[in-house]
Amino acid sequence: MLGTGNALVTECYNTCFVISDGDKNFLVDGGDGDAKIYGHAEVLSLLEDVAEKLLQPKETAFIGKRLHFVPVADGETLNVIGHATTFFDIRSTKAKQFGFSMDIGGRKLTCCGDEPCNEFARRYAENSAWLLHEAFCLYSQADIFDPYGKNHSTVKDACELAQKLHVENLLLYHTEDKNLSARKQLYIAEGQQYFSGKIHVPDDLETLAL
Repeated sequence: MLGTGNALVTECYNTCFVISDGDKNFLVDGGDGDAKIYGHAEVLSLLEDVAEKLLQPKETAFIGKRLHFVPVADGETLNVIGHATTFFDIRSTKAKQFGFSMDIGGRKLTCCGDEPCNEFARRYAENSAWLLHEAFCLYSQADIFDPYGKNHSTVKDACELAQKLHVENLLLYHTEDKNLSARKQLYIAEGQQYFSGKIHVPDDLETLAL
């Protein structure tokens, strides 16, 4: 985990992470160097347009040579760092956004993006060995942080969902940052009331073995 906070945090970094397998890496929510960027056609078109406006020709010349834009469709499966990975439209209420489900040695890791996993996406998340899900705040503090007004979940919501979907490990991220020093303890304590599997609340730069 490189970052674990929501878009407006100041005490930690915005949610992004790397899945590593040997010398291969899959960076989610970021990119640099010699890389492939997977995304739906609209966001890739936007990235290319911004690059053309902000970068010099000698820099944009790397697009297609060292930086490769790979458009993906809803439900499409591609080989990403040696693993079958299915991308799916999370039906975001704000802007088009994809999540993904990756097969890692016969076990499924599913990332639902930064909005609640809706009915459409649940078929991808069901029976995941790892489910990465946003949890904007504790349910006990919903009146303070207003997660529902931002179309986000509480810890309770995410944990109840994971329980219904028969998830083994639930990783909570994209959180508020006002309880950062006690976030792990508080989130796990609330979550254990609703989820019988393992709950992970990583700090920025924390590594988890899959």
